[in-house]
Amino acid sequence: MGAASNELHRPSTGSRAFAALVCLAAWVVFALLLVELARRPFPWQFSRAWAPSLGLEFALRVDGLSALMLLLITGVGACVFTYAAGYLAHDPRRTRILAQLSLFLVAMVGCVSADNVLLLFLCWEATSLLSFLLVGTNYQDEDARKSAQQALFITGVGGLFLLAGLLLLAQLGGSHSLAVLLARGPELVSEPLFPYAFAALVIGCMTKSAQFPFHFWLPNAMAAPTPVSAYLHSATMVKLGVYLLARLHVGFGAWPGWALTLVPIGALTATWAMVLALRERDLKRILARSTVGALGTLFMLIGLPGEGAALATVAFLLAHALYKAPLFFVAGNVDHAVGTRIIDRLGGLRHALPFSAAAALLAGVSMAGVPLSFGYLAKDAIKAAKSGSDTLPWLLTVAQSNRVVAALSVAVAAVAAVRVFWKHPGVNEHCDAREGGAAMVLPPLALACAGIVFGLFPGLIEPLLVQAAGAMLPGGAGAQLTLGQGGSEVLAAATLALALGALAYFAWDPLHRLLERRLFDDRFALAGLYRAGLDGLPRLAAFCTRAVQHGRLPEYVALILALAIAPIAAAVWCADGVDLGPLPAPELAHAGAAALIAAGALSACFVTSRLLLLLASGLVGYGSAVLFLFSGAPDLAFTQFVVESVFVVVVASSLLAMRRVTHLRSVVEPRVRPLAAVLSLAFGAAIAALVLWVAAQPFDAATSEYFKSAALPQAHGRNVVNVVIVDFRGLDTLGESAVVLFSFLAALPLLQALRGARGRNAA
Repeated sequence: MGAASNELHRPSTGSRAFAALVCLAAWVVFALLLVELARRPFPWQFSRAWAPSLGLEFALRVDGLSALMLLLITGVGACVFTYAAGYLAHDPRRTRILAQLSLFLVAMVGCVSADNVLLLFLCWEATSLLSFLLVGTNYQDEDARKSAQQALFITGVGGLFLLAGLLLLAQLGGSHSLAVLLARGPELVSEPLFPYAFAALVIGCMTKSAQFPFHFWLPNAMAAPTPVSAYLHSATMVKLGVYLLARLHVGFGAWPGWALTLVPIGALTATWAMVLALRERDLKRILARSTVGALGTLFMLIGLPGEGAALATVAFLLAHALYKAPLFFVAGNVDHAVGTRIIDRLGGLRHALPFSAAAALLAGVSMAGVPLSFGYLAKDAIKAAKSGSDTLPWLLTVAQSNRVVAALSVAVAAVAAVRVFWKHPGVNEHCDAREGGAAMVLPPLALACAGIVFGLFPGLIEPLLVQAAGAMLPGGAGAQLTLGQGGSEVLAAATLALALGALAYFAWDPLHRLLERRLFDDRFALAGLYRAGLDGLPRLAAFCTRAVQHGRLPEYVALILALAIAPIAAAVWCADGVDLGPLPAPELAHAGAAALIAAGALSACFVTSRLLLLLASGLVGYGSAVLFLFSGAPDLAFTQFVVESVFVVVVASSLLAMRRVTHLRSVVEPRVRPLAAVLSLAFGAAIAALVLWVAAQPFDAATSEYFKSAALPQAHGRNVVNVVIVDFRGLDTLGESAVVLFSFLAALPLLQALRGARGRNAA
């Protein structure tokens, strides 16, 4: 969203006050969290009754891993709010965007601190919905709308898989508490249904964290304003899948399928995303592709066993946020000042944007893994995790693809920090570009400097990282973990990555032209397949409409009956044997009602006149009313009798009136319909079998006993039936009364017409 694309808007006093209040609140929350981290040991726990009848609690639990995520959410969030207040200063949507970002912060806090799996899911879905709103901020633009729709569709479908996995896991573990489920993890992995729960959870995490084959939605989400991209799609939301898998690692990381699933997925995603970054020319999309690569690396690290992998995961999680968020800020500053993010049109901006150039350089140093930066320590931990793992050799070979990712990360860092600001611009020099205000330059500088400070003084952050890594390990192990133990071997690997990355940087344009050829045709890419599938939905809907909505009522009824028969027959078939015992002789009233119903149904099968058909079907309703009356339900019998009478009278009068006015003729129809007869008999048999099966089940008197014991103390009535109707079942009774009233109103015009006819005859 460049300066050229926004109409200048003078912010109102209320808008400025709201922006200042949001920024202040974010910094206060971050400061309070730092204070609590300094004075309170882990874990922090809180619980309140949520739905006691279902055994659910509003439960929160914070350990080292949750605390690290909370620091990222609130710390980066405070910088994002400050940056957004300046970046959107003249945007009329600033208040709405800041309000949505505030709600998103609350949802993220709920995700990483929830101990109840249902609360976790609700917050998870809230982040998807808010991401949809934020990506679609510029809803007048068709691309923004489609990108928001794509993000919501993919993460929403993944959320359904996540819900299925969480519920299945809760059923297997007998608890909705995540801490309890993880403690029972070694027992749950032996359950036959556990692989299905694990697969559903992994799919949910893959969609959220943009893993292959769901990776394409994240670069398209760059249609969002830059503060949204920096917060949601770099530092926080896309790391939710990583966080949840890291949280589950303590319980299920020792299961053999864990590494066999996550390491290949992460390695493939990381490598493929970094290769695709070479195809991009938009600076934000280049950074988005590299974000997908970093998320793939995190997936791979979570899949590797050992204490070193846990430390590498949390270290890289922090390092990535500290360098990628400021690089997105810098991309926004460039777009804001110049009006474009296309790298072919950028260069030599260090004089016009000196603070942005400094922030980009510091963040790029950390992203490239240059020694004395925190990015170097994170890559040191990654190297130690892979060399110290005793997993399958072929998985370690797959994990070595990180060398390609590291080299291309250096190239991306050089594009963002060197090419844009230091390359000679030639004819593209932007003389009118200038730096934004303090709100736009201080946040990227602060985060980029933090990446350097933690690299120089790792002891400032190491205790929290060790506790976060310990939360991923059984028994909280990991107290002896330390950063920066790689020595000369890691230094040599970093030097090689820098050299290869420099080559990739200088060869960026030739590589881009190579990959732009037909070798990677968008029509056959996953994003193209997604678009083709989405475009095919209207055609599929039109085909189904033509095939099903044809206007022939008998076929509609046949389809309804067939769909009703199938589940009933399946349920009865799968049920245990039915022991009906000796059937008692029916009472005379029940037999008479059944005979009346049968007579009406059989008559309806053979009459051809519409009026006689209506009257015959009315016998079924009256027989049902008699059956209800002698079965102890006089209120239901009365309602059935009134409705049936009014229905027969109204429809019969309408038919007679239409015949007099339009001279309608009966439609010639076949006297025998074999398919209709088969469906009718099958439906009747299915209902009869279901009724007999239900009748054979032992009677549960819990409901009756409850109403008998609660009628007097709760409703102050001794007549249990009246109490149930008026108090316990008040809405149901109100509905029945409404039905009777509507029936009277429907019959009222006929009664008035009859009264008028009698008056005229008398005259």
